[in-house]
Amino acid sequence: MKSLTLLFFTLLLSVTYSYAQKVEKITAKDGSYYITTTIDYPITGTYLSEGGTEPIVQLNPDGTGVFQLDDLSKTTIVWGMECFEDGIPKYQKGFNYAVYSLWYKNREAHSETNTKEEWTYAHFSIHFEKKKMFILGERSKDYVEESIIK
Repeated sequence: MKSLTLLFFTLLLSVTYSYAQKVEKITAKDGSYYITTTIDYPITGTYLSEGGTEPIVQLNPDGTGVFQLDDLSKTTIVWGMECFEDGIPKYQKGFNYAVYSLWYKNREAHSETNTKEEWTYAHFSIHFEKKKMFILGERSKDYVEESIIK
């Protein structure tokens, strides 16, 4: 019986660990925040400007990416969506949309030896009726309803 109980708790711990979200604490000019790269929607991918052109924002699943400025210069970034300490995303839900806080920072400045670059907030929204996600209201990507993470 003890071995069955031990097996149950081992299984429970491994399942809990496998579903745990990676959460990172960051410090911006106006305070501290928690970020994660996982919310209930498929947010990773390439966000294009209107007409499917550059400049772009690329969000990779590992929390890295590329932020391309209007002059088409590219900056490698680390990024995350604001969340609570337990990894649950913070957002505001409207009638047909949800608004999240995307935080990003120059990747080279994210090392322990070079921390002078500040975390930057970017408006991130999901428009359910259009099946589109927007960064800064100008760069977007489509998503498919079946892709929603449950």
